[in-house]
Formats: sequence, structure tokens, C-alpha cells
Amino acid sequence: MSGPAPDGSDVLVTVPTYNERESLAGLVTRLHHTLPGLRILVVDDGSPDGTGTLAEELAAADPRVRVHHHAPRAGLGAAYVDAFSLIVDGRCEGFAHGVGWVVQMDADGSHAPEELPRLLRAATDADVVLGSRYVPGGATAGWAWHRRLLSQAGNVYSRRALRLPLHDVTGGYRCFRRAALAELGMATVASEGYCFQVDVAFRVDRAGLRTREVPITFVEREHGVSKMSGAVVREALWRITSWAVRDRVRRRRASPTG
Repeated sequence: MSGPAPDGSDVLVTVPTYNERESLAGLVTRLHHTLPGLRILVVDDGSPDGTGTLAEELAAADPRVRVHHHAPRAGLGAAYVDAFSLIVDGRCEGFAHGVGWVVQMDADGSHAPEELPRLLRAATDADVVLGSRYVPGGATAGWAWHRRLLSQAGNVYSRRALRLPLHDVTGGYRCFRRAALAELGMATVASEGYCFQVDVAFRVDRAGLRTREVPITFVEREHGVSKMSGAVVREALWRITSWAVRDRVRRRRASPTG
């Protein structure tokens, strides 16, 4: 099984943005310094700080960059669903051909572009590669103890409730074989933020896709503020619990002794 091109020319990085003007240009520069051939799709959520305008300027100066303006404040999950649908269906203007792998990553610098080649090397024998903070070699940097505790607790709860054989189901640095995205039923995803990552990991596992986890270091953002909130956490707990209950009911009904 072949892997991505060494220069990243068959890789498309999807970057959702909301008020990321201070970090976006630097991220694009670092990505292209790491893999000169890769393409970048910025999905802006109607940023009031002018991130969308900056993205258009970057795209005008570089054919490797495209911008998709998403419905304002529709959220992270909806932005990814929209972008992935464009990519899978070949409707991403200028990027319709030659994309074999799709990467998702944050725009705030938390996911280091310099670690991307390791994820892509692991994609040679996998459908989905997860950048993991919770495998040997993985780490977080710059987090307060309470945020680290919240992340670890949420990750453990999600893994156990959904019976997922993965170490980091809430992380957002991932690489998908383009054909694998079509198997996930992304159009039916309605979850947001933190919960979106769990939703996709759950779908990946139940679809039987080949997965690998690669250690990464998640770095606290240098600019802006975290999108995490109490409402996001409550949504995640409610949705994950409901998925777990439905999954157990389905398994029980499918069991010969059920």
C-alpha cells in the first residue's frame, strides 16, 4: 500500500478558523516549510476579527491555499462536516483532483506542523492516523493542571463508555485516507467541538477502519482564547452517554442470546 507523496502534494490540510488572525499566516508558512507540496483549505466560521479576509489574501498569493466561508458561528463540527463533504465529493474548487489524504488540525498552533510527516508516514498502512497525547511519547505543554485533568477525565470516560480501543479519542490532529472519509457518514454528524472528535473516533472504530496512533505534543495556544466552555462539556457528556446507551441496546438486540 502506497503512502503520501514525500512533499505532501497529495495531502490536503483542513484548518477551521474562528478569530485566528494572529496565528493563521504563521501556521500556513510552517506547513509549507515542512511539506512544500501540500494544499491547505481554510474553513472560516465568519470570524469577526478578519481571519476570513486574511485567508483570502493568503489564497490570492498562493495557489496551494483555498478558503471556504462557512455559515457564521455554526461551530467546529459543522465546519469539518462541510469541508469533508466538499473534499469527498470533489467539489473543493481547485483541489478536486489528486487528494489522497486529508488532515485536520487546529489553527492556533497547538498542533505542530513539524509533526505532520510522522503522521503521514504512519498512514502508509492505515486508513486513519490519530495524533495522540496519551500514548508513550505523547504529551501536553503549557496546560494548567485542571485543564489537563478535564481532558484526561473526558478522554477516559469517552473511551470506556463507547468501548473504544484507542488512547486519545478527543484529540483533533488526524489524518484520513480520503476514501475512508466516505465510509463515515459525515453528513449525519451533528455534534460540535470536543464532542465532534469523539463522534468521528466512534464512527472510525465501528466502520472497522485501520487506525494507528502516533505520539504528539499538544502545545497551549499562543494567541486568542480556548473555545472550550461549560456548554461544550455538557453537550459532550450528554451525547456520549446517549451513544453508549444506544450502542449497548443495539448489541444486546443483535446478540443470539439477547
